[in-house]
Amino acid sequence: MSSFHVRSGRGPKGDVFSVSKTWLSVELCFIILLIQAVTFPAAAAQNISGLQLHIREQDVVMDNGILQVTLSKPEGMVTGIQYKGVDNLLEILNEDSNRGYWDLVWDAPEIKRKKGEFDRMETTNFTVIVETENQIELSFTRMWDPSLEGKVVPLNIDKRFVMLRNSPGFYSYGIYEHLKDWPAFDLTNTRIVFKLRKDKFHYMAMSDNRQRYMPLPDDRTAERGQPLAYPEAVLLVNPVEPEFKGEVDDKYQYSIENKDNRVHGWISTVTDPPMGFWQITPSEEFKSGGPLKQCLTSHVGPITLAIFHSTHYSGADLILKFGPNEPWKKVFGPVFIHLNSLVNGGDPLKRLWEDAKQQMEVEVQSWPYDFPASKDFLPLDQRGSVSGRLLVHDRYICDEDLPGNGTLVGLAAPGDVGSWQFECKGYQFWTKADEKGYFSVTGIRPGTYNLFAYVPGLIGDYRYDAEVTISPGSDKDVGTLVYEPPRSGPTLWEIGIPDRTAAEFFVPDPNPMYINKLYLNHTDRFRQYGLWERYADLYPHNDMVYTVGVSDYRKDFFFAQVTRKTDNNTYQGSTWQIKFELDIVDKNNTYKLRIALATAHVSDLQVRINDLRASNPHFSTGPIGNDNTIARHGIHGLYRLYNVDVPGVQLVEGNNTIFLTRTLSTSPFQGIMYDYIRLEGPPSSKGNNLGFSS
Repeated sequence: MSSFHVRSGRGPKGDVFSVSKTWLSVELCFIILLIQAVTFPAAAAQNISGLQLHIREQDVVMDNGILQVTLSKPEGMVTGIQYKGVDNLLEILNEDSNRGYWDLVWDAPEIKRKKGEFDRMETTNFTVIVETENQIELSFTRMWDPSLEGKVVPLNIDKRFVMLRNSPGFYSYGIYEHLKDWPAFDLTNTRIVFKLRKDKFHYMAMSDNRQRYMPLPDDRTAERGQPLAYPEAVLLVNPVEPEFKGEVDDKYQYSIENKDNRVHGWISTVTDPPMGFWQITPSEEFKSGGPLKQCLTSHVGPITLAIFHSTHYSGADLILKFGPNEPWKKVFGPVFIHLNSLVNGGDPLKRLWEDAKQQMEVEVQSWPYDFPASKDFLPLDQRGSVSGRLLVHDRYICDEDLPGNGTLVGLAAPGDVGSWQFECKGYQFWTKADEKGYFSVTGIRPGTYNLFAYVPGLIGDYRYDAEVTISPGSDKDVGTLVYEPPRSGPTLWEIGIPDRTAAEFFVPDPNPMYINKLYLNHTDRFRQYGLWERYADLYPHNDMVYTVGVSDYRKDFFFAQVTRKTDNNTYQGSTWQIKFELDIVDKNNTYKLRIALATAHVSDLQVRINDLRASNPHFSTGPIGNDNTIARHGIHGLYRLYNVDVPGVQLVEGNNTIFLTRTLSTSPFQGIMYDYIRLEGPPSSKGNNLGFSS
């Protein structure tokens, strides 16, 4: 295999075998390299000469003897990647500017395009930042001035590309800067794109259970594909390879959460040797929306993406909005483009993927890197850490505090409880607490933060009352924190699992005319196209009725409350019923209905108690959401929790019904997904199910 799992060398800050992280000793490096030399002879036989930089009239080439990367000068486009005898892994049928590039989408009052202005970020200046025997770092910049107002995004942009000695790949990171007194604008999307050769790369992988041979981009053309409800979804009616006939191709079927988006890419089995092209993201600190935010990965092209900021699965709530007097600077990345190959037999799909995962672990453990030359990227010794323990106290579950096992704990910009999922401009730093609730968040950039937490299995969000200030080298211990989740009384009944997704509810089989074979009999069956139409198939005339104590939410609670298409091609809302019995009702007290939503798209959820004909709902969310999760095959978008007071006088002893009406219905993609619903009785001294008849 042609890649070293242990990267030796750290440019100007280290020699050939220096590794700065304490977790990996020099001896361990040697052992791993020795194992590779025995297992993968090609790795031991590589050219390990020093780096070479070739500056030519229109481009520049970084070469470390393993691969050669060509970039246009001064535009900063990756025009070629030469590796293992293949002159260019990037799509040679494309123009030079359409192979490997950074881009963004921005908006301002003078822009007339509905979705903003697309900018491929062609730069105007080229500089060699580092050129040593161990590291090359190149800078491609575009500086903004008032003469460019309305023409390009008002940002200073610095795109960096780094190659290290003996490294099986290269790095890229970017620095964006908006100065005070510069124009206001909105930023909706920014990313790195690599478009690979369609004659070479046919197999895509993004996790152990999400990988497959993919259709060709030709299959999406008008001659071979039929556009469906939106441009990204195409039914393959006459594909080049007959095996794909009848499948739906849609890039949104391959989205993933930030916390799990570590490595994805493509494998070529037609090259000799077989090889892989992988995009590795060692940290999500620079990504928008926190660990649960979903982004695109790889898709038909073959294309691989490193998305830093987008509004997917969130909508306008995650647009980066800058005022005219708002200074801002942020570093996106670095990400690592890893190449590997197999020369001594075995299953290339399995072995190249496993090698990519091993390299990913090396990159994650090496974060934050110590080689980037920009002063804006801070190494570990200029960062700080926070540790502590989080316990959970819910007296209706247990009299004692319980450890927050598996809690996600993170630091983000100061804000309201749960504001981290909307945070875009700064950095976020997250970790998972151990089984006893202990946590340690490391590598935190200096600044002032709130400490947030989300506990799987519990509703709501936690925020530490005091702000946390991080300085270089600081190590703060916040002690033992106690989260008291929203609770007024004992649980009378509950539907679902409070995990911020609708995954546990009933997801129907897809229409056999619109399938993706990857997701047949798959845990992510919700990623199939057109499931929103299956609700009307299963409930053609009457809406869903769920009876507590009789129904099973895994089989009887549809995963999304969507619109229903009528015979005259319009759409109508729906009203779901939750039926339950109460033996005793405390008329003088208040009950509490907790409704946690996993996502919402242009909807108004209205709640009525025992009277569907009431002219005014007991509770209404008002218009909420622009997540577009339903169309994009997700199982959650932005989390929303509503706590509804229910006076005892509105309940009766015996049969009761809660009516959930979703209004606003003009398209098939409007709807909501529930995460969890719970009815609590009035406060009592003990956590029992007083008054509930199952």
